[in-house]
Amino acid sequence: MNKNGQGSSAEPESAGQTKRVSVLGATGTIGQHTCDLLALHPNRFQTVALTANRNAKKLASLAIALKAEYAALADESMAEELRLLLKGTGIECGTGKAALVEAGARAADLIMASIVGSAGLAPTLAALHQGTTVALANKECLVSAGAFFMKERERCGTTLIPVDSEHSAVFQSLDSLECEHVERIVLTASGGPFRTWTPEQIAAARPEDALKHPNWTMGQKITIDSATMMNKGLELIEAFHLFNVEADQLSAVIHPQSIIHALVYYSDGSVIAQASLPDMRTPIAYSLAWPARLKADFKRLDLAAAGHLTFDEPDPARFPALRIAKESLRAGGAAPTVLNAANEVAVEAFLNRSTSFPGIAALVEHTLSKAESDLAGVVPDSLEAVMYLDTRAREIAKTVLLEQTGACAGSYAYSVPI
Repeated sequence: MNKNGQGSSAEPESAGQTKRVSVLGATGTIGQHTCDLLALHPNRFQTVALTANRNAKKLASLAIALKAEYAALADESMAEELRLLLKGTGIECGTGKAALVEAGARAADLIMASIVGSAGLAPTLAALHQGTTVALANKECLVSAGAFFMKERERCGTTLIPVDSEHSAVFQSLDSLECEHVERIVLTASGGPFRTWTPEQIAAARPEDALKHPNWTMGQKITIDSATMMNKGLELIEAFHLFNVEADQLSAVIHPQSIIHALVYYSDGSVIAQASLPDMRTPIAYSLAWPARLKADFKRLDLAAAGHLTFDEPDPARFPALRIAKESLRAGGAAPTVLNAANEVAVEAFLNRSTSFPGIAALVEHTLSKAESDLAGVVPDSLEAVMYLDTRAREIAKTVLLEQTGACAGSYAYSVPI
């Protein structure tokens, strides 16, 4: 079915079996939805470890409610507060990068890897090295470190369950252990808030405009990525590593209703698609229960009520980020790592009003161009190499940003509050 060698024919878990689950990034959107589902099924899941960045109160509350064994914060300055909040509960706690890695390494049947950004790489690798099952919701593992990460997955024999709605849809739509009969895989994109905007309107878009996603409720970074369509480009890179297809077999289509999440085209003319309402709890529930299904009281899809479903080709002139991401995928090597790091810098700059909305893609493309010579020969074949590339790419992107803002001083609306 995919590069993990996983099929849909596995035996369902027994009704009396309790699955030990850790959640890396428990206070984020994916993490909180996961914790909600764990709480709804206390006889089916036992919580091992929970992590967060610096929200000690929320982490402690979740750990106590789910009777977790261990809680870890990335921010070491919050160590005393977390310790006091968990005093007398019997829950172990830790802070700092090592504590996050320990959370990933604690014995569990399934680890939900949903720490946002490159900070999630080391803890997710620790989870991967257990050789059990990782529900992957961290893009950086496959975008920044794809070849290395998948090599480690194969070495450890770990099962990967994709959590993104699009990759989960592909995972559910593949019908065999191999993909020799798959012609192409198409991921759908909502088109974001600027789908119908003119180039002139897009050029003047403000952060508050870009954060108004029409279908999904997500964090700021991923919402901006959806507006630029960089998110779909990153997802194509992820799909390349997850499934046995070539880069040219992957594409995206605009589907503003966000009902169909992906389509798999087969050599006999069949097309298998997965559909559900735009609710991240559905793929999360699927990943938690796989290879079984979890009974969930989510609102069900009613196609008659949904009415018309429409599909359009992305416009590369208005949304160049998708093209840039595809070019990085084809280039391979360090390019996807640089792409991801530069995009994070660019999105932050846009949210801080240091660059325009079109400036996001321009900054990423310029950074990739400079990095081609500056980082020539550096291959992301280890965690250390990936982190080096990530750091250097951010430095290059910030230099490019300074050059851009110096040349365009006064052209952005810094004073408008978000």
